[in-house]
Amino acid sequence: MLSDEQIRKFQILYKNRFGKEISREEAYEMGAKLIRLVELIYKPMTEEEYKQLQKRRKET
Repeated sequence: MLSDEQIRKFQILYKNRFGKEISREEAYEMGAKLIRLVELIYKPMTEEEYKQLQKRRKET
C-alpha cells in the first residue's frame, strides 16, 4: 500500500510535528490508517451535485 519513500516521508512529517521518532512499522500502520480515513470521508462531488449546491447558495 505505502512505498518505502512514502513511509520515510511520513516518519519525517511525524517527527517534525510531534517531536518523536517512530518506527517504520508504526509509520506504515499510521499512514495506512490515515489513507483509509480519507478514502472513507472523501467523496468527490458530481457535476449535478455541484449545480444543486450553487443553486442553493444563490437562494440563501
